[in-house]
Amino acid sequence: MKWMMYLGTALLLSGCAFKGRQLEQAGPSPTATAQVGIVNHTGKYIYSASVDGAGGGNMARWGAGLANICCTSIPRVWYPGMNVLVRWDMPDGLQHIIKEKMVEVEKYDEPGDIYMHFFPDDGVRVVVSNAGGRAKTHPILHSGKPADMP
Repeated sequence: MKWMMYLGTALLLSGCAFKGRQLEQAGPSPTATAQVGIVNHTGKYIYSASVDGAGGGNMARWGAGLANICCTSIPRVWYPGMNVLVRWDMPDGLQHIIKEKMVEVEKYDEPGDIYMHFFPDDGVRVVVSNAGGRAKTHPILHSGKPADMP
């Protein structure tokens, strides 16, 4: 009976070792997990926004913050023509105004969080960064509310 337990344990361990070798050979994942962030460069409230269906948070007028909406995945390596579908709702009074646009993700050197930047006249830019939306090292600087805006 003991030899059966030893044999079973040996088979179990060899199976784990084989599985580990398979994972090592497969290499790292081609994608990385990313939180979703919103940066609002407009004087309008954003009720919700998403990138490729991930997200859903809101952002105050002229607001920016950390990427704290869970979550999506991005390629570990940026490639030309990398597009995402951005969808957002900027209400006008009580009426929801939902828009969507295909946006090319700007070049990045390392994986990070994905940020949607909203500008007047439905301008949208998408960047990947490890720095928050208000950080001085963020790819698109956010200056907040302009001094001449009410």
